[in-house]
Amino acid sequence: MPAIQEIPEAVFQETITRAVQEVFKTMLNQNVTHVPMNAEETKACLGLDTPHVVSTVGFIGSINGLIYLYMKDSFAAQCAGTMLGMDAAEIKEAGDETVNDAIGEITNMTVGTFKNQLSDKGFPCKLTIPSIMRGSNFQVESITAATRRTYKFAIGGNSIIADLLMQPPSE
Repeated sequence: MPAIQEIPEAVFQETITRAVQEVFKTMLNQNVTHVPMNAEETKACLGLDTPHVVSTVGFIGSINGLIYLYMKDSFAAQCAGTMLGMDAAEIKEAGDETVNDAIGEITNMTVGTFKNQLSDKGFPCKLTIPSIMRGSNFQVESITAATRRTYKFAIGGNSIIADLLMQPPSE
């Protein structure tokens, strides 16, 4: 079994792209396109200067890691409304907890799809429960031992960022 650093970048990109595309098509009837970024664009996209919802689900097994999905709070509310069949007024009345629950479920399905593909490639893993953060002007820092890969996706006029932090299991 190769170490994380030996797994080609194309494998991670293809795996997370397929996961995001499948979940957003199935749950929200949205087409998703991967948007290549250079290092400066990657660093800039993780500096949140507007209100965002950031959800995360971990995976534990042959590879340990976390996947964060970043989206503007307005897009998160739109996704929740579509997923739950509610209009903007109903989502606003239902509150942030409803949006958080919907985005947590979208993240859980996305990371589950990613994890299943890793398992098919010989890296069996289990999922952790979703967590949600809301805010602006914050940045998630990775530990030094983690391998980080960040991908941007266009969805209609919006975008999401998938931030993967991975490391081999402890011995």
